[in-house]
Amino acid sequence: MKAIWRWLGLCALVFVCLQVYFVGRIALMLVVDPQSTAFQRSEAWRIAHDKGALPWRQQWVEYGQLSDNLKRAVLASEDDGFATHDGVDWDALEKAWAKNSKAEQRAELKGTAKPPKVVGGSTITQQLAKNLFLSGERNLFRKAQEFVLTMALEALLGKKRILEIYLNSVEWGEGVFGAEAAAQHYFRKPAVKLSAYEAARLVVMLPRPKYFEKTPNSAYLSGRAGVIAARLGDARLP
Repeated sequence: MKAIWRWLGLCALVFVCLQVYFVGRIALMLVVDPQSTAFQRSEAWRIAHDKGALPWRQQWVEYGQLSDNLKRAVLASEDDGFATHDGVDWDALEKAWAKNSKAEQRAELKGTAKPPKVVGGSTITQQLAKNLFLSGERNLFRKAQEFVLTMALEALLGKKRILEIYLNSVEWGEGVFGAEAAAQHYFRKPAVKLSAYEAARLVVMLPRPKYFEKTPNSAYLSGRAGVIAARLGDARLP
């Protein structure tokens, strides 16, 4: 019995040390721009392994050098409550859970039940937490860790810094990371000069950047970009 308690105590200690490490990394981001994210490093390994080369585009720009059109577009499309929520949009998360539960019930009825997974409902802060530190696996433990990191990001960095880091590190194509690299890659201009429609097109790409990089003439991409561009005035910047 003592061995079990000793093992549980060791696990708890490791967990606490891991959280302290994460909090220290996040606190450092107040003054130091992150050089890379866990997602970027995994992509770098994949590209180098598959192609034997590492085409990489990324250039950090400060918050003021990111187009307000792009900031508003990403909020309008990805997280319209960003300026006011505490890092988690509980209403959106509840809807995502309900949708997942229904999908699992349908799968069970068809005899193709799958293990539970949490999808959808993620805020920009949650997406940043996942990209910075976590793997792409979807399970309850990883989601719980994501919540802890989300709260730490919100408490230590604030909304503007979170949005700045997110826009400078998010993927926009094969080896294309950050708004500046994306603006130069797709429109041959700096991120600060993106028009409302150009910004909206980039934001529409976010869920499937590699796909849309290969299908730039997609009717969905153009149509959805027009919808988002029309909604920019409703987006509330932090």
